[in-house]
Amino acid sequence: MRVRSDIWVSAYIRRVNASGGFAVLRQRGAVEAGAIYITVEGEDRTYDLYVPAPQSLLEDGEYDRQFRRHPASGTLDALGLAELIQREMRFDTDLWVIAVEDRGRRHFLDAAVIEDAQ
Repeated sequence: MRVRSDIWVSAYIRRVNASGGFAVLRQRGAVEAGAIYITVEGEDRTYDLYVPAPQSLLEDGEYDRQFRRHPASGTLDALGLAELIQREMRFDTDLWVIAVEDRGRRHFLDAAVIEDAQ
């Protein structure tokens, strides 16, 4: 059984803030099962974006949710990030958006990030 999105988001924000980063909820989604997007701002004012991993990439393991780094990550400025998220919201109005700031550009997702095969 999957943890509800609102509970997962709350725990993730607490974890980031307790670990020396700063996280804030930018967009509230569906309580039960909304997709979760995580933005991580770098010192160079570009952003990484972590999105739910496609079903074809999911691995069995201890993680309730798994993510992948969006291909445009690291090249997105604030405007590009906003446009990308707005485009996604046209298809899924129930998504959550969490903004993370961290000097080390950490995403705080540990091994829940799946690397795409090249």
